[in-house]
Amino acid sequence: MEWTACLDEYEKLVFRMNTPRVVIDNAVCSTATLVKVDSARRHGILLEAVQVLTDLNLSIKKAYISSDGRWFMDVFHVTDQNGDKLTDESVIHYIEQSLGTIHFGTSNCSNGLTALELTGTDRLGLLSEVFAVLADLQCNVVESKVWTHNGRIASLIYVKDCDSGCPIEDSQKIDRIEARLRNVLKGDNDIRSAKTSVSMAVTHTERRLHQMMFADRDYDRKPILQHSTDSPVITVQNWAERGYSIVNIQCKDRAKLLFDVVCTLTDMDYVVFHATIKTAGDRGHMEFYIRHTDGTPISSEPERQRVIQCLQAAIQRRASEGVRLELCTEDRPGLLAYVTRTFRENGLNVTRAEISTTKDNALNVFYVTDAMGNPADPNTIESVRQKIGLSDLKVKELPLIYHAKGEREEQAVGVGGAVLLSLGSLVRRNLYNLGLIRSHS
Repeated sequence: MEWTACLDEYEKLVFRMNTPRVVIDNAVCSTATLVKVDSARRHGILLEAVQVLTDLNLSIKKAYISSDGRWFMDVFHVTDQNGDKLTDESVIHYIEQSLGTIHFGTSNCSNGLTALELTGTDRLGLLSEVFAVLADLQCNVVESKVWTHNGRIASLIYVKDCDSGCPIEDSQKIDRIEARLRNVLKGDNDIRSAKTSVSMAVTHTERRLHQMMFADRDYDRKPILQHSTDSPVITVQNWAERGYSIVNIQCKDRAKLLFDVVCTLTDMDYVVFHATIKTAGDRGHMEFYIRHTDGTPISSEPERQRVIQCLQAAIQRRASEGVRLELCTEDRPGLLAYVTRTFRENGLNVTRAEISTTKDNALNVFYVTDAMGNPADPNTIESVRQKIGLSDLKVKELPLIYHAKGEREEQAVGVGGAVLLSLGSLVRRNLYNLGLIRSHS
C-alpha cells in the first residue's frame, strides 16, 4: 500500500474540511488593523499569508505566529503605506477572500505573457543592452523586475510579440531570444555564470527573484562596495530541549521585510512554528522558532552560518540603493531601450527596477547610482531628466511610514488596549504551554 499517496489525500481532506478562518478587526487597536488567520498547518502557509498582505503594499507593524499541533494562529498588525488603518471595504474583502483560500494555492502568474529569466554579472549599461535586444527582436516588455546584489543581477521580464500581441511560442524565435540575451549577459568574461530561460508561467515574481539569486549564490559573494547602510544583525541558536532553532534578526525596517525573510526560510525548507515580529521607529526585530521540514533543528555550524548568510542576502537584495526615478509616459516601442541607454550614456547604473504598463501608459521605477555605486550627481540626474522629459521622469522619495503611529500602539488604552493585551497574553500563554517561554512569576 502506498502510504505516502494516502497521507497526501488525507492532508488535502483536512485542508478542505478546515478552511482558514479570517478575522479583520479595526476596533481593537487605534493605530493598526488586525488581521487574524487560523488555519491548518502546512509548509509554506505562512509565506502565502504574508504574500497576500505585502502584495497589497501593506506595512506589517507587528505579527504573532503560533502553532498548536496541526494548527497555526497568525495575527498581523497592518497599515497602509501612509501608516493608516485599512478603511477601503474592497481591500478588506480582498484580504478576507484571499487569505480564506490560501490552502488551495495562489500565484501571480502573468497570463498571456512569455517570461524571461536572466541572471549574470552586473555591469554599467547591462540593462540597456538587454532592452535593446528585446526591442530589436520585436518583443514588447509588459512587466519586469530587476534586482542587483553583490555584483550579480537577476531579472524577470514578461514580454509579448509586438505584432500579434500574443505570447511568444515560436520555438525558433525563443531560441534566438535566449541566444542573444545569453551573449549580452556573458559580456567579455562571464561565460560560465550567465543564465537565461524562457517559460510561459512562473511562480510569484518576487519569490522567484529570491530563488534565482539564491541559486546564483549571491549570498556567497563579497560586495563590491560597502555602503553605509546598516547591516542586519542575525543570530541563530539551538534550543536543544525543545528541538528548535531560534533565529533573531535586528535590522532597519522597510517595506516587504517580513516577506523576504519568510520567503528565504521557506525555500530553504525550514518551517516557522512560532514567531514574534515588532517594529519601533525605523528598526525591526524578528524572532523565529524553526525546524527543518523533517522536524529537526539546524544540525551543524556550517549550516548555521549558511542560514545567517542567506538571510542577510535576502534582506539586502531589496535595499533601495540610489536615487528613485519614476517614469510615467505613453508607452511606445523601444521606450525602455531609449531610457536605459540614456542612463548608461550619462554614467548612471540601475540597481533596481520595476517595469509595468497600464493600458497604453508606462509606469516605471528605477533606482540609480553612479558607475561606482556611489550617490548620483544631482546635476547628472537633471541632465538625464531634460533628455527624457522633465514631466515624464521625476525624482521621487520612498513613501513615508509613520512609525510613531506604531509606537503609540504600545500606549493604547481603554477597551482597545485591553483587548490587545488579552491577545498578547493568549499568544504568550500558548508559547508557555508549549515550553517555548518560561514563567516570570
